[in-house]
Amino acid sequence: MLYWLFYEKLFRLYTPFREFGYVTFRTASASLTALFLCVALGPWLIQKLREFQIGQYIREDGPKSHMKKAGTPTMGGILIIISVVVPTLLWANLRNPYVWIALFGMASFGLIGFFDDYAKIRGKQNKGLSVREKFSFQVVAALIVGFILLSLHANKLYSTSINVPFFKSFKPDLLIEPLVHNWYTYPLAFAGFYAFMVLVIVGASDSVNLTDGLDGLAIGLMIIASGAMTMLTYVSGNAKLAEYLDLARLPGAGELTIFCGSMVGASIGFLWYNAHPAEIFMGDVGSLALGGALGVVAVLIKQEILLLFIGGVYVIEALSVILQVGSYKLRKKRIFKMAPIHHHFEALGWPESKIITRFWIAGLVMALFALTTLKLR
Repeated sequence: MLYWLFYEKLFRLYTPFREFGYVTFRTASASLTALFLCVALGPWLIQKLREFQIGQYIREDGPKSHMKKAGTPTMGGILIIISVVVPTLLWANLRNPYVWIALFGMASFGLIGFFDDYAKIRGKQNKGLSVREKFSFQVVAALIVGFILLSLHANKLYSTSINVPFFKSFKPDLLIEPLVHNWYTYPLAFAGFYAFMVLVIVGASDSVNLTDGLDGLAIGLMIIASGAMTMLTYVSGNAKLAEYLDLARLPGAGELTIFCGSMVGASIGFLWYNAHPAEIFMGDVGSLALGGALGVVAVLIKQEILLLFIGGVYVIEALSVILQVGSYKLRKKRIFKMAPIHHHFEALGWPESKIITRFWIAGLVMALFALTTLKLR
């Protein structure tokens, strides 16, 4: 909105308004707007959630030390979503389809999380939507994103190839072009593309959701992950940098920098209230929205594989649950004392603050490693 007003309409009348044409200026402005918006609205939302008695229900099989957190206002993800969407609408070029796809990804997964949180509050227990219902809604949202991307691909606005870390020339095409040209293999080509979209987007959403179990853990890691994605979106949208690093040239990706910058600002603002001891929890409405947005941005800028490193701690948390469940079903034995893995360390006697800080450090190291792979190819 401000881009259209000051740069497209008023720039010729007052040349200093050219600053609004620079992605770097608008990203910094969007980040600060998101931060101040989140911090300013936080107390009001916390008070309203308390008035409506929207509090957290603690899982009965979880750490007993968490029982004291029961009743803490939840669904704070609403604050995060507002603090990302508003600055994005203010500072981004709204003619860019990538921006709307990213916003749709965050909003759709946030809506799924809202229904999940609402079901928990209504049922007065830590059980919301069933696994099947939740997963089905997530798959539908991811498939819609995939369909939109294929529409852009048909108009030469999106590439279906992916970047592979450490390899410059190896960029596999998800559509497998030879299959597209034969009618009998046509469905197979698109099935593979859609399956990959579901794997990345739904996987990212659920990974963040599983990590959200300690005060400030998930949102602190999101500051790191969204910060890394801010750098990647800027590089992907810059012609010279993309050519220098041999990345897929995506002219529209630059505007995603504003979206990712807003995620950074909103995450920092939310951490102000979510830091231990938390005054508010993000709930599924926040964790699913942030994870879904992270996955959508990754597929937009063709860094799906690099997302495994950027969100490395999220991936480890998800794998710990998969391994725990698989081991118990197959061997009737548990690998960890409790899953996700942050609860395992709690069971070992680690203080919550120490677990959070060390996981943040691990997340930062993994994100920095992911960024170094751009040159080590």
